[in-house]
Amino acid sequence: MFFVAQPEPSRLGDVLMAFLSIVFEGAPYILVGTVLSGLIAAFLDSRLLDKVLPKNGVLSTLVAGVLGLVFPVCECAVVPVIKRLVQKGLPVSCAVTYMLAAPIMNPIVAISTLTAFKEFQKVTGWETLGNATMTISRLSLGYAVAVIVGLIVLRFRPDQILKPKVVEGIAKANPDAGHAHAPASSFNAKLVHAMRAAMGDFLDTTMYFTIGVIITSVFNTQVDQSILNTVASNEWLALPSIMGLAVVLSLCSTSDAFIAAPMAVFSMAAKLAFLVFGPMMDIKLLFMYSGVFKRRVVLALLIGLFFLIGVLSEPWMMMIQKLAAK
Repeated sequence: MFFVAQPEPSRLGDVLMAFLSIVFEGAPYILVGTVLSGLIAAFLDSRLLDKVLPKNGVLSTLVAGVLGLVFPVCECAVVPVIKRLVQKGLPVSCAVTYMLAAPIMNPIVAISTLTAFKEFQKVTGWETLGNATMTISRLSLGYAVAVIVGLIVLRFRPDQILKPKVVEGIAKANPDAGHAHAPASSFNAKLVHAMRAAMGDFLDTTMYFTIGVIITSVFNTQVDQSILNTVASNEWLALPSIMGLAVVLSLCSTSDAFIAAPMAVFSMAAKLAFLVFGPMMDIKLLFMYSGVFKRRVVLALLIGLFFLIGVLSEPWMMMIQKLAAK
């Protein structure tokens, strides 16, 4: 009897094994998220959002924070969407709140976070939702941060926030502004447009995701994890370092939980900061934001979100854990 010789353990093999395990877990969520994003881009009348929001600025900002549960999009798709919505008359505060909250406050992200942190097996009904501490913490903190930023934006005029070309689109009040390539009105044409948009989003998202997974696989298998103990155990260094990592990796919110979950040396609060800050601010978003907002606004978002999430993550996680223990 002949036996196939097993390959010798190698560093490259370890990296490939870690890479494939993360890809197989995260890729389905990217696919589902981008298909939904494409359908929304083709079939959703953007004016509908303006109609369903309350006229009161504060109330509309609060409602905008949960619209991601109804109209889920990832951060890769939300920026062009909110640009079109603003040019159709959606208040800037609502647009910013939706832009920050939607990549976190949506069902695909909730399911992927439950899966990545093995919280699905702990949740058997409404009475056991307290076991899903990371998922609940992520969604609730993401909502709170987005609303806080939206309420701050509410105090400013659109021309103080948006780039001049975007403001000009609002002034024209053209229903078709920002839709130079809008799909035809027939169902088949919209469906084709949706699939094309989903394919483009999937390819773009997969590229960033793959780069992030490669870096994470090398990080998890080739970097001596004991080196990170000093950083991870230091409360002052753990949060800033992992939030900086979120900016560099530029992961999609539908799959970033699979990157954060294996980082055993970091605390749950640090992972929470990673999962909230990343979908709101990373390298690709910096460039995308710059096409809609003024440069000083983008810088203010970067600094403000970094400090706000960094300060809130630890007490927020402790609060959710205490509530879950009751």
